[in-house]
Amino acid sequence: MDGSHRKGFAEAAGAALAPAPEVTPTAIARGSRFRVRSLRLDPGGATALQSHLHRSEHWVVVEGTAEVTLDRHSRLVGEGEAVHIPLGLPHRLENPGRLPVTLIAVETGCYLGEDDLIRHE
Repeated sequence: MDGSHRKGFAEAAGAALAPAPEVTPTAIARGSRFRVRSLRLDPGGATALQSHLHRSEHWVVVEGTAEVTLDRHSRLVGEGEAVHIPLGLPHRLENPGRLPVTLIAVETGCYLGEDDLIRHE
């Protein structure tokens, strides 16, 4: 034995219940009808399927590759590619890769509060 501690079943199961990586937003600019943020998503991370009542979004991937779901259709979006998310359309951001994904999100609308969110799951 090398003296190292082997994980038991309970410890391994507990590790699987660790919180999933989340989106890390960083504010870039804000006006009365727009907000620009940088969003970073760790490998394996995903947002909930969601929509907004008062804003649309435009995402530009600047690092990594994201999987973007719009309504029921998913596609990979690489560096330099963009996706428009119309008002009210259910959407999700996922990072299926091994490197972080960074995107610039431009949000436009009459209300940009964090509570303008409908979860669809």
